[in-house]
Amino acid sequence: MAKISAKLVKELRDMTGAGMMDCKKALTATEGDLDKAVDVLREKGLGKAAKKSNRLASEGLVTVVVCNDFKSATILELNSETDFVAQNQDFIDMNKTIATHIQSSEVETVENLMTTTINGTVFEEYFKAQIARIGENLVTRKFITLSASETGIVNGYCHSNGRVGVIIGANCDSAETAKKASGFIKNLSMHAAAMKPPYLNSDNLDLDFVNKETVALIAEITKGNEELRRLKKPEKKIPLYGSKLQLTDEVMAKAEADIKAELKAQNKPEKIWNRIVPGQIERFIADNTQLDQQLTLVNQFYVMDDKKTIAQAVEAEAKKLGGTIELVEYIRFELGEGLEKKGCDFAAEVAEQLG
Repeated sequence: MAKISAKLVKELRDMTGAGMMDCKKALTATEGDLDKAVDVLREKGLGKAAKKSNRLASEGLVTVVVCNDFKSATILELNSETDFVAQNQDFIDMNKTIATHIQSSEVETVENLMTTTINGTVFEEYFKAQIARIGENLVTRKFITLSASETGIVNGYCHSNGRVGVIIGANCDSAETAKKASGFIKNLSMHAAAMKPPYLNSDNLDLDFVNKETVALIAEITKGNEELRRLKKPEKKIPLYGSKLQLTDEVMAKAEADIKAELKAQNKPEKIWNRIVPGQIERFIADNTQLDQQLTLVNQFYVMDDKKTIAQAVEAEAKKLGGTIELVEYIRFELGEGLEKKGCDFAAEVAEQLG
């Protein structure tokens, strides 16, 4: 049996907010596997989704460059060893130069980037010179460029601290609509930067992931209702599902049949059912797509108009502009996301990447 250290228990507690004894039991049951222990706690409704931020170690900047005609946008994460360097204007300017070069050269990988020519110099040599000049190891970690069609648009937003950036691509009915929509797409990017949806829509979700997360969601609401019951407050309705991916034709047919059966039991006249059923169906969908609301951009409520989802806000904006807008691409970078601290400092991680 794996030995469960106090440090590991504390790390799990920091990640999930669960009690110390619950964390220890979960770690014991999973033989010290931190990720599996998180799942055990969540399935029991004892822990929130893991907070990964305390396991990340990274400095540097996320940079977004959008071309003047909104037909291309590039997002870049470039890492440094210290925040001091990341805040230096020379480093900021270098990031913009590199992001602009990536956009114009249309490269798609770091390996290909290294072979391009920038300011008359092979990029790899240019980058080594920047490392020598700045005095810290640097890593061009990742980048993506989105390009729009003739009737499409891309725009983006980078937070002032350079730690979060977003670019969004949309297809429109005409070039005129696309041009008019540029400010709106930037506002959506600002929303995504703040609200952190991992995915554009439910089509991007994996069904196995959704099924697993639904178990945790139901457990979390059930556990929360225990406290609401103790406080004599209204309890939250426990959903059957979490995403539109789970709402098959059979599920929706049963939901409609159940609604009609309930109306019949309430002796509601059948002639008015058609006025009641659509609203009840809409409510059923809202109750059973809470994961979509948490994880997908289009299903979140828009921060600039919290009575509308992003999907509804897009529809309203398109109507105002006299055309159509369809969000088709969404990229969000958060500085250091996915880099874990494993008993070494970031300088060592950067050096390892440089190889």
